Amino acid sequence: MNFLRPGIEAWRGDHLLGRVVRNSSYLFISNAISAVLSIVTANLLGVINFGLLGIIISFVSNANRFLSFRMSELVVKYVGEAVIAGDKEKAAAVVKAAGGAEAITSIFAYLVVLALSPFAAKYIAHDVSFTPLFYLYGVSILTHFASETANGVLQVSGHYRSLALINLAQSVATALGIVYAYFINAGLVTILMAYLLGKIILGLAPIMVALYWLPRYLYRGWHKTTSSLKPYRNELIRFGISTNFSGTINMVARDSEVLWVGFFFSPMVAGLFKTALAIINLIVMPITPFVTTTFPEITKSIASRQWLRLKNLMRRVTILSSGWTIAVALGLILFGRQLLFSPITLFGRAFSIYSSEFLPAYPILLVLLIGFGFANILFWNRPLLLAFGQADYALWTAFLGMLAKVCLAFLLLPKAGPLAEAGLLSGYFIITIGTMVWKGLRQMVSEQAVEINTGS
Repeated sequence: MNFLRPGIEAWRGDHLLGRVVRNSSYLFISNAISAVLSIVTANLLGVINFGLLGIIISFVSNANRFLSFRMSELVVKYVGEAVIAGDKEKAAAVVKAAGGAEAITSIFAYLVVLALSPFAAKYIAHDVSFTPLFYLYGVSILTHFASETANGVLQVSGHYRSLALINLAQSVATALGIVYAYFINAGLVTILMAYLLGKIILGLAPIMVALYWLPRYLYRGWHKTTSSLKPYRNELIRFGISTNFSGTINMVARDSEVLWVGFFFSPMVAGLFKTALAIINLIVMPITPFVTTTFPEITKSIASRQWLRLKNLMRRVTILSSGWTIAVALGLILFGRQLLFSPITLFGRAFSIYSSEFLPAYPILLVLLIGFGFANILFWNRPLLLAFGQADYALWTAFLGMLAKVCLAFLLLPKAGPLAEAGLLSGYFIITIGTMVWKGLRQMVSEQAVEINTGS
């Protein structure tokens, strides 16, 4: 086995990979708690009310995403580049501009939720009596008035432990609320309040923590900076609009599945789809934090033109994500039905993770597994393009894929079942991500070739 030693030592000595893995592990625990909470909530509410919960949360979250400019990505890219270049005043100006813009859009997003909630209750939840619940959960938008900017600051400054603790705090708060609901045999409203409490923590806490760290990361009085962003204004606006459109496209094509099936079918089908997505989350859960933690490292490597460093990072995180995804996917294919939906006898009592009414979610799960597995392995596709300044390419790729998916949904879903929607989502992932990976790798090769030819 000595022939393996050089490779193992190289992995151990990769400090960049170690930092990414360590930072990702900080974010993993809260994701695990969230996955468990989803299972408990599903069994507590039953498939129909679980679908209604998903419809309410998804509608409000997506209304906010529709108007969000994904300020965390803008902050990571432009603040990170400014700090590397030694221009901390520019970095401070970017943070101020991002926070101000996000606060304005948050207020507007809440007004949109108030205006559209009656229609969502009627046409997606199929019951106008649920309108006040949409209003109630919509309050969470106001508490996220600068959370994207704050998250970007904490990412670019390397405070992933703070992010993890915040996520853990909101997960624990939500868990306590759900446990309380379980013991008093409460229903949908109490559980929605528990999720709202967690959402409020997730919105306000990053802002407070970022305000604590910013004077140390930049300088005291950073908020008083007079540095002008005029020379970069068009670039910042273009990046912000591109990421906003990209977020909107993802919202329509990827993050609104519960709403789509609620609209085309019923809250019960929405509950089955939400269950399948919750199980899929167990697969992507350990890899999801890598998206957050690798983007700053990819940006820094490209800004400093360290191509070997970048290639090693991408190759090794891909190996890690592939190993995990393939192993768990095979486990779900071979044993998923028995493990998730069949009673298991322990200590003389029968237990099951999900009750039998959720069993129809299993075929949906298998179809989704194809697309989510592909996305999980190549999770770095979009961060690589953004770091190269190719936000527009990512935008148009996702837009054309979304357009095709929506058109096919209206053509197929009225006559087909939820499996067709699962197939459309998997196809969307494979085509758009495959295209973006090809473009990002080609861009990296081109940039490296230019440096070699110019001798820089």
